[in-house]
Parts: sequence; structure tokens; C-alpha cells
Amino acid sequence: MSLLVKSTPNGRAIVKVTPESAGWKHVGFEGVRLAAGESLNLDLPFDREGCLVVLTGRIDVSVGEENWKNLGGRASVFDDRSTDAVYAPPGSTFVIHAHDAAELALASAPATGKHPARLIPAASMKRMVRGQGSNTRYVCDVLPETEPAESLLVVEVVTPAANSSSYPPHKHDTDNLPVESSLEETYYHRIDPPQGFAFQRVYTDERDLDESMAVGDHDVVMVPRGYHPVVMPHGYRGYYLNVMAGPHREWHFKNDPAHDWLMPR
Repeated sequence: MSLLVKSTPNGRAIVKVTPESAGWKHVGFEGVRLAAGESLNLDLPFDREGCLVVLTGRIDVSVGEENWKNLGGRASVFDDRSTDAVYAPPGSTFVIHAHDAAELALASAPATGKHPARLIPAASMKRMVRGQGSNTRYVCDVLPETEPAESLLVVEVVTPAANSSSYPPHKHDTDNLPVESSLEETYYHRIDPPQGFAFQRVYTDERDLDESMAVGDHDVVMVPRGYHPVVMPHGYRGYYLNVMAGPHREWHFKNDPAHDWLMPR
């Protein structure tokens, strides 16, 4: 089975990954489109929490008795600003109404219901620059481990044209805290301009897993284990939304020893 999940160019459903389709235990992801004026209900299973990220457009969202108006507002995921997100516990339904054409992402992972539904406003999200030179990328923590959730970690990254990202190659597939944590991961890619592509490789030390992919706009790459660097060609910016989850809600990674010398010390 390929680790590359191709998107659908038209219609409401863009792309979807479930634990069953991925052959793993934790991460679920789906992307959806809504036209202006459309409404949609997104249901969470009774054993999975969810984080709804407003990638583009403006929407209203309600979860149970909670209601939030005019969330989002970005015209593009490449806008130099954060967006809004909504966290919901297992068994919840996101009731969504789109004011504009909207693109939404729903991340999910196992949970028991310890935390109530809440808005994660754009203003609360930490933004940072990571790397230097042609390894520079721009990071926004949507749902980091410092914020309440049971399993989910969600982050978005913009990589300039001709730059690398998730680099030096690193992995988080071994339960060896605090040195390394075991986390499944999905990459939801957007490309600017959209006819471009990204390169992503997923590989292990033993090379029992070694897949290199040309990734198109709206495609998903699944990372069950191994190192997983991304490179953008000249002329094309990259965006990806990462969803991670595993047995412990901590992100500790190990660089590929062959390339660790690239990490600034």
C-alpha cells in the first residue's frame, strides 16, 4: 500500500484517512470543501476526539450548546496569519455553516472525554520560524502538547520555494521517552501555485520502508514510522497540516544519524 493518498479534485470530500484505511491505531484525518451558504454536520465516534481547523473561508460552528460565529477568514493557507480551530470531545457533532467557500480539516484521535468543546482562537496560537537558510520554514502550533487534549497534536507549516522542511530527516516511531516518542502522522499538503508538487520521502534505518513521492495539491502522505523529510522545488511554496497521535501525547524525535550534522548546535 502506498503512503500517498491522492485527493479528489471536485466535490465536498477532498481526502480521508482513517485508522482502518491506514492500517494503524491513532490518527484520523479528512479534508472537506463547502460552497458559500452550504451546511455540514461532522460526527465524531464515541471513542475519538476531534480538532476542526478552518483552513480557508469563514464559517459558523456549533458543538452541543456551544456556538461560535465567523471563524477563520483566510483567503489562502499561505496568508501570513493563523486561523481558528475548534476542539470537541468524543461523540460530538460539529454543526457547520459556511459564509464563504471554505476548506476544512478534521483531525481525530483516541480519547475518553476528559475535555469539553472549546474554541482555539487564532490569537492564541504560537507562531515561530524554524531552521535557517534554505532550511527555513514557518510554523504555527494549532494544538500543541501544552494545550488540553487527550491524544491530538496539530501543527501547520509553510515552506518557502526551494527550501526543505521536516529536515534534517527525523523520526518519532519508538516509545523511548524522553528521548523519542511513538507518534503516527499525516501530512496534508497544499502547493502554491497549485499545479506544482512537493517531494517527500519516508524511510527507515533498515530501509524496509523507503518510499519517495511527488505530492500534489491537497494530497496526504501517511507516516506510520521512519524519517519523513519534505523538499519544495524552485518556484513553488508548500504548506502542510500535520496531525500526530500515539500512546503518549509528547513529541520527541530522533534525527537520522547520517544527517544530524546539519542540525545547528
